[in-house]
Amino acid sequence: MALTTKQKAYIALAATSFLWGTTWVASKVAVINAPPLQVSAMRQFIAGLIYIVFFKLKGEPWPTPKQLKPLLIMSFFLLIIANGFATWSIKYISSGLAALIAALYPLFVVIIEMIFYKTKNTIATFIGLLLGLAGICVVFYDNAFHHNSSDYLFGVILALIAMLSWAIGTIFVARKKLNINPYYGMGWQMMLAAPFIFIMSLGTGTNISLTQIPAQTWMALAYLVILGSCIAFVCFIYTMKHLPAAIASLYAYINPIVAMLVGYLLLSEKLTINILIGTAITIFGVYLVNHSLKEVPTTEPIENEI
Repeated sequence: MALTTKQKAYIALAATSFLWGTTWVASKVAVINAPPLQVSAMRQFIAGLIYIVFFKLKGEPWPTPKQLKPLLIMSFFLLIIANGFATWSIKYISSGLAALIAALYPLFVVIIEMIFYKTKNTIATFIGLLLGLAGICVVFYDNAFHHNSSDYLFGVILALIAMLSWAIGTIFVARKKLNINPYYGMGWQMMLAAPFIFIMSLGTGTNISLTQIPAQTWMALAYLVILGSCIAFVCFIYTMKHLPAAIASLYAYINPIVAMLVGYLLLSEKLTINILIGTAITIFGVYLVNHSLKEVPTTEPIENEI
C-alpha cells in the first residue's frame, strides 16, 4: 500500500528531528581528536560547495554585490559565531547540553525584541521565558557538581555566545528579506563562513594537517555534511510544504532530547533525572514562548542545530 503525502511528510519530520538531533553527537565525535574550529570550517566549506554547485547546475545566477552584503552579515551571526562557537563548545561540554542551550534562542529573540524594538508580549510569553530559564538552571545545577573545571565553564560560555548570536541572526533574517533562493543563499553563507572560521582556528594554534585528522573525524564530517546538511534539509523542506508550520516546527523541541539520548547511548554522556526534568521544563518554556507570540521571527534553520 502506497504511503499518502501526509504520511510521507510525517516520516520526513521524524527524519529531520532525528538527524538534526544526532548532528550534535556527530560533532562531538568529530572534535574529540581534531580542532573544533577547523572541523567547523571544513564542514561549512564542503557543504557550501555542494549547495552552490547544485544550484549553479540548476541555473541560479551568481549573487550580486547587493545580495552578498546581507549574506555576509547572516553568515557572521548564524555560522561564523553561532555554528563555529557551538562546535567549539562541544569540545568541553556534552552534546545534549549544547543542544539544549541552542534551543533557548527563541527566548532571547523575544528578550532582544522587547529591549530594542519595544514589542508587546502576553503573560504566556513571560511564563515561557521564566520556565525556559528555570529549566536550564536545573540542568546547570545538576552538572555543576560533576564539572568543576574551567574547561566546562568555557564550553558553557561558548554555547551561550553561539545561542545569542543565533538569536541576533534570526532577528536580522526576519527583518531583511533577500531576493535570492534561501537554500542557494545558505550555500553562500557556508562558503563565506568557512575561511573566517579557519582563520579563527589558526588563531588558536591548534590546527593540524589533513593527514593528521583521524578517520573517525572524517566519518563524522561525512555524516554532518551528507545527512545533516543535505538529506535533513530535503526532509525539512518536504515537511514545510506538506504539514502545518506548527507541526513542522516540532523538530526544534525533539532535537535536544535526541541529542541527550544518543549522547548517553553512544558516548556515555551524563544523563540524570534532574537533567531530564530540567530539559522538559526548558522545552515547555520555549514551546510557550513560540506559541504565545502573534508573529515569531523565524529563519530557515541552518542546523540548529549544529
